[in-house]
Amino acid sequence: MNSAFTSIDWGIFGVYFLLLSVTSFYLSRVKVESTRDYFVGSNSMPMFAVAISILATSQSAATFLGGPEYSYTKDLTFLGFYFSAFLAIVFVAYILIPRFYAIRAITVYELLEQRYGASAKKQAGIMFLIGRLFASGARLYIGALAISMILFLDITAIHVGISILILMLGALAYAYFGGVKSVIFSDMIQAITYIGAGVAVLIYLYISIDTDFMTVVDTLYTDKKLHLLDWSMGGGFSVWALLGGWFLLNIAAYGLDQDMTQRALSCKNAKEAQKSLMMSIYLTIPVAILFLMIGLLLYLFYQHPELSGLRTEVLQEFEGEKITIFMYYILHEMPEGMRGLVTVGAVAAALSSSNSVLGAMSSVAIEDLYRPWKEAKEKTPNHSKSDEQHYLKAGRYAVVFFAIALSMMAMLSYYWQRYSELPLLSFALGVMAFAYTGLLGVFGAAIFTNRGSAKSVPFALVGGFVTVLLLQPYILEELVSFKLGFAWQILAGTSVAFAIMMGTTDVNKSFK
Repeated sequence: MNSAFTSIDWGIFGVYFLLLSVTSFYLSRVKVESTRDYFVGSNSMPMFAVAISILATSQSAATFLGGPEYSYTKDLTFLGFYFSAFLAIVFVAYILIPRFYAIRAITVYELLEQRYGASAKKQAGIMFLIGRLFASGARLYIGALAISMILFLDITAIHVGISILILMLGALAYAYFGGVKSVIFSDMIQAITYIGAGVAVLIYLYISIDTDFMTVVDTLYTDKKLHLLDWSMGGGFSVWALLGGWFLLNIAAYGLDQDMTQRALSCKNAKEAQKSLMMSIYLTIPVAILFLMIGLLLYLFYQHPELSGLRTEVLQEFEGEKITIFMYYILHEMPEGMRGLVTVGAVAAALSSSNSVLGAMSSVAIEDLYRPWKEAKEKTPNHSKSDEQHYLKAGRYAVVFFAIALSMMAMLSYYWQRYSELPLLSFALGVMAFAYTGLLGVFGAAIFTNRGSAKSVPFALVGGFVTVLLLQPYILEELVSFKLGFAWQILAGTSVAFAIMMGTTDVNKSFK
């Protein structure tokens, strides 16, 4: 294994954090006067900046390291996920976005208030907050784990904790003062950083293999690594799964998850929001290809020593922790300078998802839960009405609260992963997807039917969640002998939630 950071690596790391400090200070001076300004930028954000922010929000340290892992171990069928995302974004852009803008929504769950009443908005918001706490806390842990491995060459509790602190302080620097405006512009910096790091690694790897391009292509083709489409009926990224469960999951991720959709709600109007979403997927697909190409070159580097000249056994473990092939490469092969660059790339990927989730969780907590409660309380005698500055201050307090909560969830993941047989990390990473099924069922009923009622909403939300939970391998294998692919689990959960909504009707409420 290579030695710890050299002075060159620390220099790159220092320059990056100097850039973060300067830009966060500048963006903290952005004038914010209301919660609409804080959470959706008073609908004034430029389309291209929003598109870049959506791209950055969709990435994380897990995808930064996980993309190469998929193509290294399998092939290119993972690209289908992004073409499924393209179809989902078309749906979100032209079906959901106009409805959000018609009611001048700050959070996506306000749409349910119009259809099923205030309780539906509150219940959907709570489902989002619980799911995001688990899922984003676990993603924060994965990012911190990677940074601890690279920076400190170990994964002790203290160093993982320091890595979590680095990420959360970086996220808070943007999210606390300037709100979504600062987050969007910081996402542009993070996107350029980790994409630049990816391009540098790709070039360095290609040079390291030291062979011509046609030999690279022929070898990959012979080893069936360039396979794009899977027509089987199994799980994974088969064509049928992409058009089913993965399509639904992407609709939820881009249109029903405040973490992602908040960006689109900050545009000037629905048309600009639609353009930003479409632009984001046009940019995301090449980025996905970039990291899959890194995985293919890593395959050639380690599995074809006649091309790389490297003859060593690859053991993808670090202090008992299974690691991706990209992380193994960073730890064992990457020279000084490059390691520092890739580290800031991983930090940038983790930051771009961390700062966005703070604003999203705060917006739901304040606009969907706290403000309605406060306004209802102020209608009673002897209660003065709170002004907009009160809610703005509450929004900033909420950002700090969720930063602490996510950090605690990340550390819980660390200890649970080491001292328990229970698969908390797998559960935590999947929780938000479990929550998506209930949201898909409820929103589907609200938009496309005249059925469902306020009473059926909580049952549908919980029903979809529980259905997917019961279908998890660590539960299902105790009951039956087969495993159901994750895409089909999403389809099953959504179907259950939708069926529950179909069981009741409220003739007094419908979209016009």
